[in-house]
Amino acid sequence: MNRTIELVKTIYEIKQLEDFDEPQIALAGRSNVGKSSLVNRLAGRKALAKISSKPGKTRSLNYYRVQPDGYFLVDLPGYGYAKCSKQERLKWAKLIEAYMKDNKRLKAVAVLLDARLSPQKIDLELTSYVRGLGIPVIPILTKADKPKQRELAQLQKQWQDILQQDRAPVLFSSKTGRGEEKLWDRLGEYAGQ
Repeated sequence: MNRTIELVKTIYEIKQLEDFDEPQIALAGRSNVGKSSLVNRLAGRKALAKISSKPGKTRSLNYYRVQPDGYFLVDLPGYGYAKCSKQERLKWAKLIEAYMKDNKRLKAVAVLLDARLSPQKIDLELTSYVRGLGIPVIPILTKADKPKQRELAQLQKQWQDILQQDRAPVLFSSKTGRGEEKLWDRLGEYAGQ
């Protein structure tokens, strides 16, 4: 299928939040996990989402409309070691919470997890928080071109057990395109396509 992804809205403050009619899948993950690279790979464009060698480039909610499927990918600010003030991080947390709570359009949160790392405390906290809100989690192991196949299989199994899911996390590489079709299928499934 020939899809397009376009940036429709960027939101920095709670008062800017608005209700869209289309289903939404949020993209969440720690700083430098590859959210922007994933968006660019899915869009087939290099610079739709800003990429930086410094973690924490995304400081807003970015709404990307997926056509012809008719849903949004909503890129959330990265968490973790972004170089910014505690006050700024608190502002992001409040914005994300306001976006997620009671959002009837939010169908799932795609949580991006670095395939080179064992489960990190901060990722466990995020997945627990999202599940606590009753929102399905779509786990995606990014940078899947880096580790050995055996290590990837072990990590998939770990996350599958942690999240108590029937299916293993999607293995994805924005560099090679590995897992791109599987990811589109999984996103579409949750978006009701």
